[in-house]
Amino acid sequence: MAALLQRKAAQSIKPSPSSFYSDKKKNPVIAAFEDECKLFIQFTRKKVSPGYKRKHDEACSRGPDMLFSLWNTYEARLPRMLYLTRVIEMGDFLVSVKEYNMALWQCYGRYLDQFGDRHIEDITDIETVKEIFFPGGMESEDASLTFRALYGKSICNYQVVLMTDPKLQNTQSVTRCLKILSFLRLITQVVLPREPLCWLVYNGTIHIYSVSRHLMTLGHSARVLEYLLWACMCMEASVPLMSVKYLLWRTTLYTAVCQCYYDTKAAHHAEMFARRALGKVNELSQLEKMSSAPASLELEAVFRQAAVKVGVMVYKRAVFETRKKPKGLLRPKTRSNLKDAQSLPWPRTPAEKLLADMFEGSAAQFLAILETISDSTRRTLLTSLPAPESDDHILDVFSELFFAGVELISGGGGHTPRSPQQSSEASLFGVAQGRTLIDMATRGEDGVSLSSVVKFVKWAYNYEQWETFDALVEIT
Repeated sequence: MAALLQRKAAQSIKPSPSSFYSDKKKNPVIAAFEDECKLFIQFTRKKVSPGYKRKHDEACSRGPDMLFSLWNTYEARLPRMLYLTRVIEMGDFLVSVKEYNMALWQCYGRYLDQFGDRHIEDITDIETVKEIFFPGGMESEDASLTFRALYGKSICNYQVVLMTDPKLQNTQSVTRCLKILSFLRLITQVVLPREPLCWLVYNGTIHIYSVSRHLMTLGHSARVLEYLLWACMCMEASVPLMSVKYLLWRTTLYTAVCQCYYDTKAAHHAEMFARRALGKVNELSQLEKMSSAPASLELEAVFRQAAVKVGVMVYKRAVFETRKKPKGLLRPKTRSNLKDAQSLPWPRTPAEKLLADMFEGSAAQFLAILETISDSTRRTLLTSLPAPESDDHILDVFSELFFAGVELISGGGGHTPRSPQQSSEASLFGVAQGRTLIDMATRGEDGVSLSSVVKFVKWAYNYEQWETFDALVEIT
């Protein structure tokens, strides 16, 4: 009887909270909590490693059970902000190892449960977001954690959709992804006016881009265009994010918007947006030159890479627009004779002249060609001409682009163009081993990467440019 009473008394005693112990010494509650967190992280890393084999007596739910028990054991014993911070940090770790379900339910979802059980994708206005998730105002100590939780839950929801429907073949899957994008845009709208939280705006643009880019590859460019435009506006509306540090990321967003326009056959808007972006890059370059900061090679490389990436989007339309015949002008349709052009020095054709005017080095010139001939709506094995026979100017441009591409691969163009006598034979003298095309283009160097040559050959086959295809296959 006495033993039973002692057991009941022991069960009725609650574990001491961290506040019970003196701050001057190492807090045993916090130390024990941190140790258990480390053990869980070690177990999770081991679990997701390629060579891990689950023991026959090990439950599939061991990881979630461990985390569930960890939170329940220490939630009431830890300082509130320490506990909430660790919940979000654990969620970020689980996302990094692609344990999206566990991060969703055991971390971000657990944090957001304090605000109710409303589905975040159903929220469509800023005031509702502020009312539900920021009752203490945007300056509260846990505001940044709440933003991170909302971002984290949105991305986990997106990844869960991909687990069930990787190619988004179900209409409901696409609809839910678009709702997630709308909510991500809503969060950035809330945080954008607060300059100290600009890093949250930056993170939001990354999430919007990652979701949008995947949807673009699946043929939904028209539906994600507005979100990518919003991401660009966010980067331009935040003064800290307008600095050189974020220029390359801003350039990535600019080119994504241009690609959306090209995918939706709105080339005019793509060129206009690219020229606008190029103006923004030039403005920042002028400001840097006026500042007292010393010039550096790294800074120069950043501006050159940004100019090349955006310039490619301008060239992609300009090379065709300069060849259009004025309306009402009647003249016989004639195709350009590229064999005669072989006896001329570089640049030999209108397409090559525009390349030489816009880009420095054969690497940047080849990048422009590769981007111009790329078309996300075409399939490699389904060959056809670039355009109907009636659109002779388009066919001429494509012929000139492949003609120029062979010359660049052979070591011509750029800073050291070949002589007309050398241009009669194709070769691989222009291929640079172990270098990426964008790296060489950023430095304004000559040369093309082997992987880009492979892509070029595939497009030559796809567009039925048989002379180009045969010549390159023969030398490779």
